[in-house]
Amino acid sequence: MNVVDSSGWLEYFASGKNAGFFARAIEDTPRLIVPTLSLFEVFKRVLIQRGEPSALQAVALMHQGRVVNLDARLALEAARLSTTERLPLADSVILATARSFGATFWTQDSDFKGRKGVRYVSR
Repeated sequence: MNVVDSSGWLEYFASGKNAGFFARAIEDTPRLIVPTLSLFEVFKRVLIQRGEPSALQAVALMHQGRVVNLDARLALEAARLSTTERLPLADSVILATARSFGATFWTQDSDFKGRKGVRYVSR
């Protein structure tokens, strides 16, 4: 299973230099987990940069994976992670989602470099 950080989705959609790194996880849709918080972050950024049609198209592609809601259990686990690993809210929710599914977390956010279960590439 795979969870892609919001920055990875944006890199993929922009065909950035790390798009190929993230493509492996994004295009493996049967094994793709998408936290609802990632939908929020990606939709917002694409909406601002390219407008609503592009933002809707981006989240439609994200829906090809399994979208996972932030429920009470996941929220509490994210709060634990935020406290123990000193992570901001969004990072802790997305990492908690990955861990709850035993998924690999794909990111280019240096805050995750060297953490268990993380595939990191530098920007």
